[in-house]
Amino acid sequence: MIVIPLESDIESREFAFVEAKERLEQQDFALGGNWDYERGSFDRSLDEANKVWLRLPFEVLSGAIDNQDSDNDATIRLGAPYVLKHLYNEGNDEEASVRLLGSLVDQFQSPVDPDAKIESKWIDKAKQVLSSAEQGLLLH
Repeated sequence: MIVIPLESDIESREFAFVEAKERLEQQDFALGGNWDYERGSFDRSLDEANKVWLRLPFEVLSGAIDNQDSDNDATIRLGAPYVLKHLYNEGNDEEASVRLLGSLVDQFQSPVDPDAKIESKWIDKAKQVLSSAEQGLLLH
């Protein structure tokens, strides 16, 4: 996976989690599936194949994001945004590994090209999307 950091006015800014989530969802961001009680990210795909992404990471300063309800009281601090590209094999992994319990199969595949280059058009698009996200978060 290749990562390109981007400079942003929202880095290190604090927001109510629900407020940030609602504003970013208006711009097609989604809460990344890798969130936990202490950190997470808002992600937006930049391409139709969902291989190039703009990620806005965050850490939880207070409260918890153990649910996505509007009564959530978590406060978050955004980190440095970045563009990432992950090229993976299409279809099922023929060499999926069985975990210890035998009932869960690891379906995640190794990237086709772990050193895949991120083309400049995706960096430019990420900067445009990031600019809109900054306005949405900072102008309200």
